[in-house]
Amino acid sequence: MSSNVGGHRFVLGLYAALVAVAGAAGYLTGTFVSGLSAPRFLFLVPFPPTPVGFAAYGALTIALVLGVPLALVVYVSAGLDDDA
Repeated sequence: MSSNVGGHRFVLGLYAALVAVAGAAGYLTGTFVSGLSAPRFLFLVPFPPTPVGFAAYGALTIALVLGVPLALVVYVSAGLDDDA
């Protein structure tokens, strides 16, 4: 089975798309839902309760939640020996 998209490139593209969707969802939430309180990234960094603040919060949260396990998988898989 041949493909024009390699495995690493596909995973990075999917990661970027998921982060973008989370940012868009945060922007739409901030736009259409009223009475929201300010979100805090990692319970420390406050973001303004605006559409841009919610977009940044959503994108950063998903980037961290998906990025850390993805980085661990890349780290572990780099150390595996294919011949074993």
